[in-house]
Amino acid sequence: MKLLKRILVAIDFTASSENVLNNSIKFAKTFQSEITLVHILPDDINNEKVELLVKKAATTHLKEANDRIINEGIKIGSPILEYGNYCDRIVNASDKINANLVIVGSGEKLKDDAFQLGTTAEKIIRKSNKPVFVIKNNQILNVQNIVCPIDFSKESGRALNSAIIMSRMFDAKLVILSVYSPFGQTFAKLDAVKINEQRKLDHKKEFDKFLEEFNLIDVNLVKEIKGGEPAKEILKTIKNHESDLLIMGTTGKSGISKVLMGSVTEKAIREVPCSFITLKNNDVVTLELESKIQDIENHYTTAQELFEKGFFEDSINQYKICLGINFTHIPSLKGIAKVYEKLGDIDNAKMHRKMAEDVLERIANIKIEKEVRGQAKY
Repeated sequence: MKLLKRILVAIDFTASSENVLNNSIKFAKTFQSEITLVHILPDDINNEKVELLVKKAATTHLKEANDRIINEGIKIGSPILEYGNYCDRIVNASDKINANLVIVGSGEKLKDDAFQLGTTAEKIIRKSNKPVFVIKNNQILNVQNIVCPIDFSKESGRALNSAIIMSRMFDAKLVILSVYSPFGQTFAKLDAVKINEQRKLDHKKEFDKFLEEFNLIDVNLVKEIKGGEPAKEILKTIKNHESDLLIMGTTGKSGISKVLMGSVTEKAIREVPCSFITLKNNDVVTLELESKIQDIENHYTTAQELFEKGFFEDSINQYKICLGINFTHIPSLKGIAKVYEKLGDIDNAKMHRKMAEDVLERIANIKIEKEVRGQAKY
């Protein structure tokens, strides 16, 4: 079972790049992912000898980084070394290997520079259709608090799905934030307070309805609704919860898309104090199961893992495969019952527990019958 199959990690061999590699290794271990390294050389080196020296040094550094990854027990893809525009080449490489995630550094922060996100990372976010994970300088990946803003679009829903899975994988608190636009009083006769109370109430109804589509069972969850400018409220929420990771969609309705790509929000994304993941058209985390395995124990183990990670429907399907191999497999019947109990489907839970009891009774009767037949011979 894999949740995040392939990661492309962009490294430039700077001090901050070392932090990117360390965090990528830790992330890949958590999700059992394959890492492919990519390094881009400038294509404007006019001196042939210099070009050969630079390429030789880059090749050596890539091999050293690859060896580190292998020594950590992580599967690797063939490293990519190319010339050209840094952002374009990284985006092309992510498409070439069909990466589930692109990991880059936030860039070196200059002294007295209020903007914390480098222009290179920002351009990759803009150009890439793949999810992009921006690692902040000197930040060690220790995910305990995740913030996921939603605007009820399918893009923010995609981000929320990934945030839910990651909160389970890291056993982290998940803060789901939604921001509405408060009413600004323009006429003396209008009651702004009353209008905003109604706006918040209407927004909460839409918020709750949106969340009904997601599996939030056993998630350490905080739901927050704020009135104000989305960019500012996201930054405030991250600060209040001391969040380690922000996960959000970069397209969708005006609220969140403006947070990342609008004129006001370029400043917001640059000022995010933690590492963050952005999504457009692709999910970060997708469940991939080995369909060729016909060993009942493998399917049973997979079913248990899926249950622990909150993939309840997929867990049931794996238990059913076990029963297809052996319809009397009692652990699978009990496992399905346990899943249905978690989902609140008491009738189905009772039915599968009864089926397990019937199988046990049948086995006991067969055993007794054999013993009786054995005694009858004497």
